Amino acid sequence: MPLVVVGINHRSAPVEVREKVVFDTHNLQDALQSLAADGARENVIVSTCNRTELYCVADNADDLGRWLAEYHGLPRALDDCLYLHRDERAVEHAFAVASGLDSMVLGEPQILGQLKDAYRAAKDHGTAGPMLNRLFQATFSVAKRVRTETRIGANAVSVAYAAVSLARQIFAGFQSHTALLVGAGDTIALAARHLHSQGLKRMIIANRSLDRAQSLAAEFNASAITLDALPYHLAEADIVISSTASPQPVILTADVAAALDARRRKPMFMVDIAVPRDIEAGVGAFEDVYLYSIDDLQHFVNQNLKARQDEAREARLLIDEEVSRFMASLRGQQVIPTIRELRTTAERVRTETLDQAMKLLASGRSPADAMAFLADTLTHRLVHAPTHALREAGSAGDDALVHAARRLFHLDADEE
Repeated sequence: MPLVVVGINHRSAPVEVREKVVFDTHNLQDALQSLAADGARENVIVSTCNRTELYCVADNADDLGRWLAEYHGLPRALDDCLYLHRDERAVEHAFAVASGLDSMVLGEPQILGQLKDAYRAAKDHGTAGPMLNRLFQATFSVAKRVRTETRIGANAVSVAYAAVSLARQIFAGFQSHTALLVGAGDTIALAARHLHSQGLKRMIIANRSLDRAQSLAAEFNASAITLDALPYHLAEADIVISSTASPQPVILTADVAAALDARRRKPMFMVDIAVPRDIEAGVGAFEDVYLYSIDDLQHFVNQNLKARQDEAREARLLIDEEVSRFMASLRGQQVIPTIRELRTTAERVRTETLDQAMKLLASGRSPADAMAFLADTLTHRLVHAPTHALREAGSAGDDALVHAARRLFHLDADEE
């Protein structure tokens, strides 16, 4: 089973590398088809802010890493960042990722939806075949079981929660401050809910689509603007949290400099959760800006994980059990063609022998003669091939085949 996972994540590479291998919705179809043309018989591409992974059925795993680097114009930049999992380990990795055990925030549920989106895209574009269909259906089922049977999702922690927790350490209280949230996806929505629950009174939601910004803003009685209006509202923001899918920065150094002047150097707290980054790196040089990237949040995330550690161990045991079940099922599926061929051969022998017995009856032979012929001939023809193979195994000293035959035909049953 040439099932392979090749990937890069928050553990294997910094954000500066991860942002170079992101696949957005505009180039995903081309990437799926390119990967298929490069030798992956089946493939699903998962690309999030924390990981880019190729789930493939492919004979040469080394080609997958090469393809990923070359597709993004990085011939050697990924050499030390990629990880590779095969077969059973690939299944275990898929289950762990979907269950939130491989996320930056242990138990974070967002990755499951992202996996479902990636799988749906591969199915729509015809690159997910029988093997990956089985894998991802099992993956979603395992993730659901982990959520149901453990408390891995308890004590809400997420990148968004970590950002708000960090802001709470910078500001004594949120009541008199303003937050500018850039984007309107799940992460920004979660950040908005956390800020609102902490008593923040004023929020501005900025998004490329004003309708989406207004929809999210309505939930918190917030204002909504487009990304083009960002430079005119930056000066109002004490807290900026940004998470868009833009391939280019949406918050520029010059605009932040102007905002700081308008604020009379009043400090700004800024968190860039996006990959590629939304905030130009030069912003971090300003003395009055506290700028944090998604990697910087890891320390704060770790402070919220202790309550989930025991549940994670339970989830791992559950995943081990599910991996064993999946692999056993897969092995069972792999033997089906052999069983089918065996039954087809036996059916052909039965039909031929029965036809001959019927001809004996038609020629005037007694039913007893026809029955004896049927039984003797059918037995001989069915055991001829295995008997011949066993004789050859005995001559060659192939004890394994002899023992397998005894198990297969239950020849030792009478001795027990």
